[in-house]
Amino acid sequence: MAITRTITEIDDICYTPAVELTAALRRKEISSAELTEALLGRIQRVNPAVNAFVTVLAEQAIEQARDADQRRVTGDPDELGTLHGMPVTVKDLTPTAGVRTTFGHPAFKDHVPDEDGVIWARLKAAGAILLGKTATPAFGEHSVTESEVHGVTNNPWDLTRTVGGSSGGAAASVAAGMGSLATGSDGGGSIRVPSALCGVVGLKASRGRIPQGGDDSPLDQVTVVGPITRTVRDSALMLNVVAGPDPFEMFAIQETGFDYLTALDGASVAGLRVAYSPDLGAPPIEEQVREVVRQAALVFGDALGAHVDEIAISLPDPLDYFFDWWGPQAVMILEDLQAGGAVSGPDPLHEPLVDHARRMTAVDYARVQFQHREGIHRAFAQVFLDHDLLIWPTTPMAAFPHPGEAGGPTSVAGQQVRFPPLQNQRYTEAISHAGYPAITVPAGWTDDGLPVGLQIAGRHAADAAVLTAAAAFEGAQPWSSRRPEL
Repeated sequence: MAITRTITEIDDICYTPAVELTAALRRKEISSAELTEALLGRIQRVNPAVNAFVTVLAEQAIEQARDADQRRVTGDPDELGTLHGMPVTVKDLTPTAGVRTTFGHPAFKDHVPDEDGVIWARLKAAGAILLGKTATPAFGEHSVTESEVHGVTNNPWDLTRTVGGSSGGAAASVAAGMGSLATGSDGGGSIRVPSALCGVVGLKASRGRIPQGGDDSPLDQVTVVGPITRTVRDSALMLNVVAGPDPFEMFAIQETGFDYLTALDGASVAGLRVAYSPDLGAPPIEEQVREVVRQAALVFGDALGAHVDEIAISLPDPLDYFFDWWGPQAVMILEDLQAGGAVSGPDPLHEPLVDHARRMTAVDYARVQFQHREGIHRAFAQVFLDHDLLIWPTTPMAAFPHPGEAGGPTSVAGQQVRFPPLQNQRYTEAISHAGYPAITVPAGWTDDGLPVGLQIAGRHAADAAVLTAAAAFEGAQPWSSRRPEL
């Protein structure tokens, strides 16, 4: 490689926030080729231990970086995109034209799409360079990142532990310094859970803020795509590029041109009313996680000047609701895959979900759609009548050891659990079904050095307010300089 810097200097580049890197690229203080080679070198050194990538596009990325550098010299600076020459990674559920997209399933291990998912198309149009595709469980239908395609993704803070799922490869790559901008997708917590367990920032924007494109059905009012980054400002930078309506997005928010990054200048929550829930009404929760988030709530009140109220909230049982909502969709996907010969039957971990769904009646499913989901929405709406923000833990536990056949932790805080695979989503699922924006940011670390995530949500379409609160907390309790020892 052409880089003459030391490994330490290269790693410093890899951990530099994207906001600073894009500015350095514009000022020609660093070339896109140098940045891309630094990240590829980091991937080469640490990815074998972490296993965050399904596909790495080394030759293509270098070629595109050199082309970006040339256009920066010869082209009109005003015509270059916001992310011109900036490397990014894309979750392997998002289609990338001409680049293998496996969906985490061996039946698609050689699948190459003809079209881009909207989030990648917008990043590419802004000048971004694709470093590679990050790992996901099959079709994103698991809460830990393991698949027959890539194996097991390891947590950079402790390689014997999980990264969660399903955007685990994206979160692990950012935490391990293998890229500062990554895309993920989130239906029940698949951006926020791995971001929390890996100690990075994960934004679930308001439903309709970022078009789904090729990632899911436009009729899905729950799942979103969005950024996973190391800092809040980097999430705002990416949101500036990917937000906005799309003609095929039925529930698109029509707002355009809002500058989320500039909105974070002087970020403050002083005088705001902040609701705090210790466990979202769904214990058990690890005591260290509870305490870290309680201390974060004190930061909002004591250091940031917000008025913090501890509240109670009543929501459907998260596991029962998960089975009722996602079960019928899991059966539909399973039957489509069986018809196409991709699978012969359900994954063993999904058998209880499939069996439950096949016992449901049409009326049962209608009740979930129109009554239970409405109850979730009203519960959060009631909170936001009197409060500007809601804060609570992102997960009930820190990263747990790789679960093997159990699919998740068999106990939490010493209590046996009903369905291990869904334990790390108990605090992220409900807000997705209400459609509100929510972000996870690092709140602190356990005694074992594992990250703990704080979740911050706001009113419908109040993405800027959620980002502002996260940036204010980040300023009061900075974390981005902390790195896992790899």
